[in-house]
Amino acid sequence: MNVLVLNAGSSSLKFQVIATDPDRIAKDADERLTRGEVERIGGEAIVTIQNHGAERQKTTAQLRDITAAIRHVVAASGQDDIQAVGHRVVHGGERFTESALITPEVLSGIEDCIDLAPLHNPTNLKGIAAATEVFGRKIPQVAVFDTAFHSTLPEHAYLYAVPYHLYRRHGIRRYGFHGTSHRYVAHRYRQIRNLTREQTNVITLHLGNGCSAAAIRGGRSVDTSMGMTPLEGLVMGTRSGDLDAAIVNVIATKEGLSTPQVESMLNSHSGLLGISGLTNDMRVLLEETAMHEDHRVRAAIDVFCYRARKYIGAYLAAMGGADAVVFTGGIGENSSAIREQICTGLEWAGLKLDRDRNQALAGKEGEISAAGSTLLGMVIPTDEELLIARDTVRIILGVPHP
Repeated sequence: MNVLVLNAGSSSLKFQVIATDPDRIAKDADERLTRGEVERIGGEAIVTIQNHGAERQKTTAQLRDITAAIRHVVAASGQDDIQAVGHRVVHGGERFTESALITPEVLSGIEDCIDLAPLHNPTNLKGIAAATEVFGRKIPQVAVFDTAFHSTLPEHAYLYAVPYHLYRRHGIRRYGFHGTSHRYVAHRYRQIRNLTREQTNVITLHLGNGCSAAAIRGGRSVDTSMGMTPLEGLVMGTRSGDLDAAIVNVIATKEGLSTPQVESMLNSHSGLLGISGLTNDMRVLLEETAMHEDHRVRAAIDVFCYRARKYIGAYLAAMGGADAVVFTGGIGENSSAIREQICTGLEWAGLKLDRDRNQALAGKEGEISAAGSTLLGMVIPTDEELLIARDTVRIILGVPHP
Protein backbone atom coordinates (compact mmCIF):
# COMPACT_ATOMS: atom_id res chain seq x y z
CA MET A 1 0.00 0.00 0.00
CA ASN A 2 1.42 3.39 -1.03
CA VAL A 3 0.82 5.79 1.85
CA LEU A 4 1.21 9.54 1.47
CA VAL A 5 2.32 10.94 4.83
CA LEU A 6 1.51 14.62 5.33
CA ASN A 7 2.59 17.13 7.96
CA ALA A 8 0.80 20.39 7.15
CA GLY A 9 1.93 23.73 8.56
CA SER A 10 0.51 27.20 8.13
CA SER A 11 2.55 27.85 4.98
CA SER A 12 4.50 24.62 4.58
CA LEU A 13 3.95 20.96 3.80
CA LYS A 14 6.30 18.08 4.59
CA PHE A 15 5.53 14.83 2.80
CA GLN A 16 6.70 11.31 2.14
CA VAL A 17 5.32 8.40 0.14
CA ILE A 18 6.06 5.07 1.80
CA ALA A 19 5.16 1.63 0.44
CA THR A 20 4.21 -0.60 3.34
CA ASP A 21 1.89 -3.41 4.40
CA PRO A 22 1.76 -5.92 7.27
CA ASP A 23 4.33 -8.22 5.66
CA ARG A 24 6.77 -5.37 5.00
CA ILE A 25 6.25 -4.07 8.53
CA ALA A 26 7.05 -7.48 10.01
CA LYS A 27 10.26 -7.65 7.95
CA ASP A 28 11.21 -3.97 8.31
CA ALA A 29 11.07 -3.85 4.52
CA ASP A 30 9.04 -0.66 4.05
CA GLU A 31 10.13 1.31 0.97
CA ARG A 32 10.43 5.10 0.95
CA LEU A 33 9.41 6.12 -2.58
CA THR A 34 9.74 9.88 -2.24
CA ARG A 35 10.13 12.65 0.32
CA GLY A 36 10.19 16.40 0.32
CA GLU A 37 8.89 19.71 1.53
CA VAL A 38 6.99 22.71 0.19
CA GLU A 39 7.78 26.07 1.78
CA ARG A 40 6.17 29.49 1.42
CA ILE A 41 2.79 28.19 0.28
CA GLY A 42 0.58 31.08 -0.79
CA GLY A 43 2.90 32.54 -3.39
CA GLU A 44 6.12 31.52 -5.13
CA ALA A 45 6.65 28.31 -3.20
CA ILE A 46 9.95 26.45 -2.86
CA VAL A 47 9.47 22.74 -3.61
CA THR A 48 12.04 20.11 -2.63
CA ILE A 49 11.51 16.53 -3.86
CA GLN A 50 13.77 13.51 -3.62
CA ASN A 51 12.61 10.27 -5.21
CA HIS A 52 14.15 7.00 -4.09
CA GLY A 53 17.61 6.55 -5.59
CA ALA A 54 17.57 9.98 -7.26
CA GLU A 55 19.16 13.34 -6.58
CA ARG A 56 17.21 15.90 -4.60
CA GLN A 57 15.47 18.43 -6.84
CA LYS A 58 14.59 21.97 -5.76
CA THR A 59 12.20 24.06 -7.85
CA THR A 60 9.70 26.89 -7.45
CA ALA A 61 6.00 27.02 -8.30
CA GLN A 62 3.03 29.29 -7.76
CA LEU A 63 1.00 27.41 -5.13
CA ARG A 64 -1.87 29.30 -3.57
CA ASP A 65 -2.79 26.77 -0.86
CA ILE A 66 -2.14 23.29 0.57
CA THR A 67 -4.47 21.68 -1.97
CA ALA A 68 -2.40 23.08 -4.83
CA ALA A 69 0.77 21.98 -3.04
CA ILE A 70 -0.42 18.38 -2.72
CA ARG A 71 -1.47 18.24 -6.37
CA HIS A 72 1.89 19.65 -7.40
CA VAL A 73 4.09 17.26 -5.41
CA VAL A 74 2.08 14.20 -6.47
CA ALA A 75 2.49 15.17 -10.13
CA ALA A 76 6.09 16.36 -9.86
CA SER A 77 7.25 13.24 -8.02
CA GLY A 78 5.39 10.84 -10.31
CA GLN A 79 3.78 9.20 -7.26
CA ASP A 80 0.21 9.17 -8.51
CA ASP A 81 -0.68 5.71 -7.17
CA ILE A 82 -1.64 6.84 -3.67
CA GLN A 83 -3.79 4.33 -1.81
CA ALA A 84 -4.01 5.98 1.61
CA VAL A 85 -3.06 9.19 3.39
CA GLY A 86 -1.65 9.47 6.91
CA HIS A 87 -1.68 12.83 8.72
CA ARG A 88 0.31 14.09 11.66
CA VAL A 89 -2.19 15.74 13.99
CA VAL A 90 -0.70 17.52 16.97
CA HIS A 91 -3.45 17.34 19.59
CA GLY A 92 -5.99 14.63 20.28
CA GLY A 93 -6.83 15.72 23.82
CA GLU A 94 -8.26 13.00 26.06
CA ARG A 95 -10.52 11.73 23.31
CA PHE A 96 -7.95 10.21 20.96
CA THR A 97 -5.72 7.68 22.69
CA GLU A 98 -4.58 6.05 19.46
CA SER A 99 -4.52 6.73 15.73
CA ALA A 100 -7.93 6.94 14.06
CA LEU A 101 -9.54 6.50 10.66
CA ILE A 102 -10.74 9.95 9.63
CA THR A 103 -14.52 10.21 9.66
CA PRO A 104 -16.85 13.17 10.20
CA GLU A 105 -16.90 12.28 13.91
CA VAL A 106 -13.10 12.24 14.10
CA LEU A 107 -12.89 15.58 12.28
CA SER A 108 -15.34 17.00 14.83
CA GLY A 109 -13.14 15.66 17.63
CA ILE A 110 -10.03 17.28 16.16
CA GLU A 111 -11.94 20.56 15.89
CA ASP A 112 -12.92 20.25 19.56
CA CYS A 113 -9.19 20.15 20.41
CA ILE A 114 -8.42 23.44 18.64
CA ASP A 115 -8.52 25.30 21.96
CA LEU A 116 -5.69 23.04 23.15
CA ALA A 117 -3.57 23.55 20.02
CA PRO A 118 -4.76 26.72 18.26
CA LEU A 119 -1.60 27.03 16.16
CA HIS A 120 -1.50 23.43 14.95
CA ASN A 121 -4.84 21.64 14.78
CA PRO A 122 -6.42 24.14 12.32
CA THR A 123 -3.57 23.61 9.85
CA ASN A 124 -3.78 19.85 10.35
CA LEU A 125 -7.48 20.05 9.49
CA LYS A 126 -6.65 22.06 6.37
CA GLY A 127 -4.27 19.30 5.33
CA ILE A 128 -7.00 16.69 5.74
CA ALA A 129 -9.49 18.80 3.78
CA ALA A 130 -6.92 19.38 1.03
CA ALA A 131 -6.14 15.65 0.72
CA THR A 132 -9.87 14.91 0.51
CA GLU A 133 -10.22 17.45 -2.29
CA VAL A 134 -7.26 15.99 -4.20
CA PHE A 135 -7.96 12.26 -3.76
CA GLY A 136 -11.68 12.14 -3.09
CA ARG A 137 -13.45 10.30 -0.30
CA LYS A 138 -12.64 6.81 -1.60
CA ILE A 139 -9.03 7.07 -0.46
CA PRO A 140 -8.92 6.35 3.30
CA GLN A 141 -7.15 8.81 5.58
CA VAL A 142 -5.80 8.29 9.09
CA ALA A 143 -4.93 10.78 11.83
CA VAL A 144 -1.88 9.99 13.98
CA PHE A 145 -1.82 12.12 17.12
CA ASP A 146 1.32 13.51 18.79
CA THR A 147 -0.43 13.28 22.15
CA ALA A 148 -1.77 9.71 21.85
CA PHE A 149 1.30 7.86 23.13
CA HIS A 150 1.16 9.86 26.35
CA SER A 151 -2.49 9.01 27.02
CA THR A 152 -1.23 6.27 29.37
CA LEU A 153 0.14 8.81 31.85
CA PRO A 154 -1.29 8.07 35.32
CA GLU A 155 -3.36 10.75 37.01
CA HIS A 156 -0.59 11.69 39.43
CA ALA A 157 1.67 12.46 36.44
CA TYR A 158 -0.79 14.45 34.33
CA LEU A 159 -2.59 16.53 36.95
CA TYR A 160 -1.33 19.99 37.87
CA ALA A 161 -1.75 21.14 41.48
CA VAL A 162 -4.31 23.79 40.58
CA PRO A 163 -8.02 23.82 41.52
CA TYR A 164 -9.43 20.55 40.18
CA HIS A 165 -12.37 22.23 38.50
CA LEU A 166 -9.94 23.83 36.02
CA TYR A 167 -9.08 20.35 34.80
CA ARG A 168 -12.72 19.30 34.62
CA ARG A 169 -13.92 22.48 32.90
CA HIS A 170 -11.02 23.35 30.63
CA GLY A 171 -8.87 20.24 30.30
CA ILE A 172 -5.90 21.86 32.06
CA ARG A 173 -3.51 18.95 32.49
CA ARG A 174 -0.31 17.50 31.06
CA TYR A 175 -0.80 16.02 27.58
CA GLY A 176 2.75 15.71 26.27
CA PHE A 177 3.94 15.88 22.67
CA HIS A 178 6.49 14.23 20.36
CA GLY A 179 4.58 11.04 21.15
CA THR A 180 5.05 9.60 17.68
CA SER A 181 8.83 9.98 18.00
CA HIS A 182 9.01 8.56 21.53
CA ARG A 183 6.82 5.63 20.52
CA TYR A 184 8.89 4.85 17.44
CA VAL A 185 12.17 4.99 19.35
CA ALA A 186 10.85 2.80 22.17
CA HIS A 187 9.63 0.22 19.65
CA ARG A 188 12.92 0.26 17.78
CA TYR A 189 14.79 -0.23 21.07
CA ARG A 190 12.61 -3.29 21.70
CA GLN A 191 13.58 -4.70 18.32
CA ILE A 192 17.29 -4.08 18.85
CA ARG A 193 17.28 -5.68 22.30
CA ASN A 194 14.79 -8.43 21.35
CA LEU A 195 12.38 -7.48 24.13
CA THR A 196 8.65 -7.56 24.63
CA ARG A 197 6.73 -4.34 25.23
CA GLU A 198 6.40 -5.23 28.91
CA GLN A 199 10.20 -5.57 29.19
CA THR A 200 10.81 -2.09 27.73
CA ASN A 201 11.87 0.37 30.44
CA VAL A 202 13.68 3.35 28.95
CA ILE A 203 14.05 7.11 29.12
CA THR A 204 13.88 8.69 25.69
CA LEU A 205 15.24 12.15 24.89
CA HIS A 206 13.96 13.81 21.72
CA LEU A 207 16.41 16.69 21.31
CA GLY A 208 15.98 19.07 18.38
CA ASN A 209 14.64 22.59 18.04
CA GLY A 210 11.81 21.21 20.15
CA CYS A 211 12.89 18.94 23.01
CA SER A 212 11.13 16.51 25.30
CA ALA A 213 11.86 13.57 27.56
CA ALA A 214 9.64 10.56 28.20
CA ALA A 215 9.66 7.93 30.92
CA ILE A 216 8.57 4.65 29.33
CA ARG A 217 7.82 1.74 31.65
CA GLY A 218 6.48 -1.53 30.32
CA GLY A 219 6.51 0.02 26.85
CA ARG A 220 4.05 2.74 27.86
CA SER A 221 4.59 6.41 28.58
CA VAL A 222 4.24 7.11 32.31
CA ASP A 223 5.62 10.65 32.33
CA THR A 224 6.83 13.25 29.86
CA SER A 225 8.36 16.70 30.09
CA MET A 226 6.08 18.72 27.79
CA GLY A 227 2.85 19.70 29.45
CA MET A 228 -0.49 21.15 28.41
CA THR A 229 1.48 22.88 25.66
CA PRO A 230 4.93 22.18 24.19
CA LEU A 231 6.39 25.05 26.25
CA GLU A 232 7.04 23.08 29.44
CA GLY A 233 10.03 20.88 30.20
CA LEU A 234 13.47 20.86 28.64
CA VAL A 235 15.25 23.91 27.28
CA MET A 236 14.62 24.10 23.53
CA GLY A 237 15.75 26.11 20.55
CA THR A 238 13.43 29.06 21.20
CA ARG A 239 11.24 27.80 24.08
CA SER A 240 12.13 28.40 27.71
CA GLY A 241 10.99 25.07 29.13
CA ASP A 242 10.30 24.95 32.86
CA LEU A 243 10.04 28.23 34.75
CA ASP A 244 8.32 29.76 37.76
CA ALA A 245 4.77 30.63 36.64
CA ALA A 246 4.95 33.94 38.51
CA ILE A 247 7.68 35.06 36.11
CA VAL A 248 5.00 35.67 33.46
CA ASN A 249 3.44 38.45 35.53
CA VAL A 250 6.83 39.85 36.52
CA ILE A 251 7.91 40.12 32.87
CA ALA A 252 4.57 41.59 31.83
CA THR A 253 4.75 44.24 34.57
CA LYS A 254 8.43 45.14 34.21
CA GLU A 255 8.47 45.15 30.40
CA GLY A 256 4.99 46.56 29.82
CA LEU A 257 3.86 43.51 27.84
CA SER A 258 0.54 41.73 27.56
CA THR A 259 0.20 38.09 28.58
CA PRO A 260 0.10 36.94 24.91
CA GLN A 261 3.28 38.93 24.25
CA VAL A 262 5.04 37.27 27.18
CA GLU A 263 3.85 33.86 25.97
CA SER A 264 5.23 34.67 22.52
CA MET A 265 8.56 35.61 24.10
CA LEU A 266 8.71 32.34 26.02
CA ASN A 267 7.87 30.30 22.91
CA SER A 268 9.79 32.13 20.20
CA HIS A 269 12.58 34.19 21.76
CA SER A 270 13.79 32.12 24.70
CA GLY A 271 15.65 28.82 25.12
CA LEU A 272 19.03 28.55 23.42
CA LEU A 273 18.31 31.72 21.43
CA GLY A 274 17.28 33.71 24.48
CA ILE A 275 20.27 32.80 26.65
CA SER A 276 22.93 32.98 23.93
CA GLY A 277 21.52 36.02 22.16
CA LEU A 278 22.94 34.46 19.01
CA THR A 279 20.99 31.54 17.57
CA ASN A 280 18.76 28.57 18.32
CA ASP A 281 21.02 26.28 16.26
CA MET A 282 23.07 24.03 18.54
CA ARG A 283 25.63 23.40 15.80
CA VAL A 284 26.43 27.10 15.57
CA LEU A 285 26.60 27.42 19.36
CA LEU A 286 29.08 24.55 19.63
CA GLU A 287 31.23 26.04 16.86
CA GLU A 288 31.12 29.46 18.52
CA THR A 289 32.13 28.24 21.95
CA ALA A 290 34.97 26.21 20.46
CA MET A 291 36.38 29.31 18.76
CA HIS A 292 35.61 32.08 21.25
CA GLU A 293 34.36 30.56 24.53
CA ASP A 294 31.63 33.18 24.75
CA HIS A 295 30.07 33.16 28.23
CA ARG A 296 26.44 33.40 27.09
CA VAL A 297 26.90 30.73 24.46
CA ARG A 298 28.50 28.41 27.00
CA ALA A 299 25.70 29.18 29.47
CA ALA A 300 23.06 28.24 26.89
CA ILE A 301 24.72 24.87 26.26
CA ASP A 302 25.25 24.20 29.96
CA VAL A 303 21.64 24.99 30.90
CA PHE A 304 20.39 22.82 28.01
CA CYS A 305 22.46 19.81 29.11
CA TYR A 306 21.84 20.29 32.82
CA ARG A 307 18.08 20.36 32.34
CA ALA A 308 18.20 17.14 30.28
CA ARG A 309 20.39 15.37 32.87
CA LYS A 310 18.07 16.53 35.68
CA TYR A 311 15.07 15.02 33.91
CA ILE A 312 16.91 11.72 33.47
CA GLY A 313 17.54 11.62 37.21
CA ALA A 314 13.93 12.50 37.99
CA TYR A 315 12.60 9.79 35.70
CA LEU A 316 14.98 7.18 37.09
CA ALA A 317 13.46 7.95 40.49
CA ALA A 318 9.87 8.00 39.19
CA MET A 319 10.30 4.71 37.30
CA GLY A 320 12.31 2.93 39.98
CA GLY A 321 15.19 2.64 37.51
CA ALA A 322 15.47 2.08 33.78
CA ASP A 323 17.48 -0.05 31.39
CA ALA A 324 18.56 2.61 28.90
CA VAL A 325 18.67 6.29 28.01
CA VAL A 326 17.92 6.74 24.31
CA PHE A 327 18.85 9.87 22.34
CA THR A 328 16.97 10.91 19.21
CA GLY A 329 16.06 14.07 17.26
CA GLY A 330 18.42 16.33 15.31
CA ILE A 331 20.67 17.17 18.27
CA GLY A 332 20.31 13.83 20.02
CA GLU A 333 21.22 11.87 16.91
CA ASN A 334 24.05 14.05 15.64
CA SER A 335 25.81 15.86 18.49
CA SER A 336 28.26 13.63 20.33
CA ALA A 337 29.40 16.64 22.39
CA ILE A 338 25.91 17.29 23.77
CA ARG A 339 25.34 13.59 24.48
CA GLU A 340 28.64 13.46 26.36
CA GLN A 341 27.86 16.51 28.45
CA ILE A 342 24.41 15.18 29.36
CA CYS A 343 25.75 11.74 30.30
CA THR A 344 28.69 13.05 32.33
CA GLY A 345 27.66 12.70 35.95
CA LEU A 346 25.34 9.75 35.42
CA GLU A 347 27.96 7.18 36.38
CA TRP A 348 26.18 6.78 39.74
CA ALA A 349 23.17 5.49 37.82
CA GLY A 350 25.26 2.96 35.91
CA LEU A 351 25.74 4.89 32.66
CA LYS A 352 29.41 5.08 31.68
CA LEU A 353 30.02 6.70 28.31
CA ASP A 354 32.37 5.16 25.75
CA ARG A 355 33.81 8.28 24.12
CA ASP A 356 34.97 6.50 20.97
CA ARG A 357 31.59 4.89 20.39
CA ASN A 358 29.84 8.17 21.10
CA GLN A 359 31.99 10.21 18.73
CA ALA A 360 31.59 7.64 15.98
CA LEU A 361 27.80 7.98 15.93
CA ALA A 362 26.26 10.79 13.92
CA GLY A 363 22.81 10.11 12.55
CA LYS A 364 23.35 6.39 13.02
CA GLU A 365 21.93 3.79 15.35
CA GLY A 366 24.08 2.29 18.06
CA GLU A 367 25.20 2.04 21.67
CA ILE A 368 27.33 4.77 23.24
CA SER A 369 27.76 3.30 26.73
CA ALA A 370 30.89 1.49 27.84
CA ALA A 371 31.04 -2.24 28.46
CA GLY A 372 29.72 -3.08 31.89
CA SER A 373 27.27 -0.18 32.09
CA THR A 374 24.10 -1.18 33.89
CA LEU A 375 22.25 1.76 32.36
CA LEU A 376 22.75 1.68 28.59
CA GLY A 377 23.22 4.75 26.43
CA MET A 378 21.75 4.43 22.94
CA VAL A 379 21.28 6.55 19.83
CA ILE A 380 18.27 5.68 17.68
CA PRO A 381 17.32 8.00 14.79
CA THR A 382 13.60 8.73 14.90
CA ASP A 383 11.29 8.04 11.96
CA GLU A 384 7.91 9.56 12.68
CA GLU A 385 6.85 9.38 9.02
CA LEU A 386 7.42 5.62 8.92
CA LEU A 387 5.36 5.14 12.07
CA ILE A 388 2.56 7.27 10.60
CA ALA A 389 2.59 5.19 7.40
CA ARG A 390 2.54 1.95 9.38
CA ASP A 391 -0.26 3.16 11.64
CA THR A 392 -2.25 4.19 8.57
CA VAL A 393 -2.02 0.67 7.17
CA ARG A 394 -2.82 -0.96 10.51
CA ILE A 395 -5.87 1.21 11.13
CA ILE A 396 -7.25 0.68 7.62
CA LEU A 397 -6.74 -3.09 7.79
CA GLY A 398 -7.73 -3.43 11.44
CA VAL A 399 -4.35 -4.77 12.53
CA PRO A 400 -3.33 -3.79 16.11
CA HIS A 401 0.10 -2.23 16.54
CA PRO A 402 2.57 -4.43 18.46
